[in-house]
Amino acid sequence: MRKPMLGVSMMAEADFVSAVLPLLQNNSMDVLEWSFDTLYQPYEPDWLRDLLNFYAENGRLIGHGVYYSLFDARWTERQDEWLKKLKEEVRLRKYSHITEHFGFMNTENFHQGVPLPVSLHPKTLQIGKDRLYRLQEAVDIPVGVENLAFSFSIDDVKEQGVFLDRLTEDTNGFLILDLHNIYCQSCNFGVGMKEIIDLYPLHKVKEIHLSGGSWQESAYGKKQVRRDTHDDAVPQDILSVLPSVMEQCQHLEYVIIERLGHTVKTEEEKASFLTDFNTVRTIIEISDMKWEERNWRKKEITLPEKPLEDLILYEEQSVLTKLLFENADVSVIKNHNFHYFKTENWDPEMILTAQNIIKKWNPY
Repeated sequence: MRKPMLGVSMMAEADFVSAVLPLLQNNSMDVLEWSFDTLYQPYEPDWLRDLLNFYAENGRLIGHGVYYSLFDARWTERQDEWLKKLKEEVRLRKYSHITEHFGFMNTENFHQGVPLPVSLHPKTLQIGKDRLYRLQEAVDIPVGVENLAFSFSIDDVKEQGVFLDRLTEDTNGFLILDLHNIYCQSCNFGVGMKEIIDLYPLHKVKEIHLSGGSWQESAYGKKQVRRDTHDDAVPQDILSVLPSVMEQCQHLEYVIIERLGHTVKTEEEKASFLTDFNTVRTIIEISDMKWEERNWRKKEITLPEKPLEDLILYEEQSVLTKLLFENADVSVIKNHNFHYFKTENWDPEMILTAQNIIKKWNPY
């Protein structure tokens, strides 16, 4: 089998286009990933439409969703509209696969939201499977899920791999293994990257994401908090584990480097981005691993006509998001009588971090 294809998550900003132009000109870009629900076709500039269509026509375009919200416990017109737009997008442009994020966003202004994690519980798993079924039913191409960087507790970190395995078992779904997301959890909870990675069903990994991030000062004067902000070079710790991780993922097909479009303004930043790309290219080229093809075609599933909902879970998701947005005291959140969220086990530092993230994005 061929080696994994290397590409980037495409951004529309002029600075980003300038940074990746050398890679496009010398045909180094094997594949493009496009977050289709951040800028739908009617609003795409002509050059971007032509570029995406070129990769699509050559079977080298993969889609990455942001706003579907796999674990939103209430089904609304928003999800219906999202799936409708996805169907049209896939009809107009040939994607090799589609992926979404783990987590939920249930605020009114969801396009400025950020996915929050859910704990493994029979009901949350049922909700997630229902949403994933409907996503898979909407398209006739493979569908996968990406692991989430942010976690409230070490328990959530350790169970996310199991959660993703169960979530995808009925649809023949695959995983994106985002190594910077793992890196964030490793730094924030003092667990080795390899220890976390080994908890994942690596035989389901079809795609790997690589990116950089930033450090946030601790509110308690302790070690800094690692954030998945996609605004810096890929850390060396990630590049060091990449060869062994790739060897463990026998069905790996894509490696994608992510960087926000407005964070490659200077020549130094552009050079750093290209260095990351070329370093990963070398890692792939020198590997003698024999990756195996796998059929990721969807399984036939009989869907209930009405989407599964749980109004108690929805209410708790809404209350939690509101408490975080309103900067409720950490003790109030930890002592709140939730059924589906194990807030008593949450790290206070991570609660404050979530409050900072939500305040920044202002989902209301």
